[in-house]
Amino acid sequence: MRNLKTPKLTVVGAGPGDAELITLKAIKALQNADVVLYDALVNEDLLQYATTAEIVFVGKRLGCHAYSQDQINELIVSMAKQYGHVVRLKGGDPFIFGRGSEEIEYAEKFEVETEIVPGISSALGVPASVGISLTQRQIAESFWVITGTTSNHELSKDVYLASKSNATVVILMGMHKLEEIITIYKENRTDDLPIAIIQNGTKNTEQKVIGTISTIGTLVVQNKISSPAIIVIGEVVKNTSRMTSYFQEHFEDEFIFQNLNLK
Repeated sequence: MRNLKTPKLTVVGAGPGDAELITLKAIKALQNADVVLYDALVNEDLLQYATTAEIVFVGKRLGCHAYSQDQINELIVSMAKQYGHVVRLKGGDPFIFGRGSEEIEYAEKFEVETEIVPGISSALGVPASVGISLTQRQIAESFWVITGTTSNHELSKDVYLASKSNATVVILMGMHKLEEIITIYKENRTDDLPIAIIQNGTKNTEQKVIGTISTIGTLVVQNKISSPAIIVIGEVVKNTSRMTSYFQEHFEDEFIFQNLNLK
């Protein structure tokens, strides 16, 4: 039987992890979906809204791809032509290192109707959830959001530029380049510059370590912090009440307190 539905792709941002941080518009898209293609960083609790859709996992993580990007693009078009409304559910915001624009452009080449539902990016939502203000008044006038790993699997050159500024720097997909990042900041800034690393931000499995450029490597090893995690570097890390309370609750190391001027 020929599908009578109009082929459509809706690229949806699922937010940073907490299922309650998805938007109402995103929920409506899931409720109206015929197919949902979802990524590895998406909270699977959100799939409960897609009650009438076929659910397909297409996640990509380091060293393990369910589908290549080219295969995902082709799947979007074939599913839209066959079933109708395809929702491409992506972690965070689909246009912040999410390749959402590539999928939209590919679908439109095949005359598939498209729509975009923005999401809360982990670059913004995760720091806010732990009390870090990326642009705190009189401390940080701007912030950078940088990918830690480029398409060539190298550290972004923008990290070098950002390390020479006073801006808050948020690095996504950077845990495998952490040693390089630390080395760059030691060369261009100071060893006592505050840094936070938050794993599984906004989820109930969240873990975080907060220290300085000189101490963070040890803290990551001690606390077994790994991907997916975001890195936040800058004076704003130590200048919120929630972060101050965190330091006081979790760290008794005199060296860390002295470095962060919290005593």
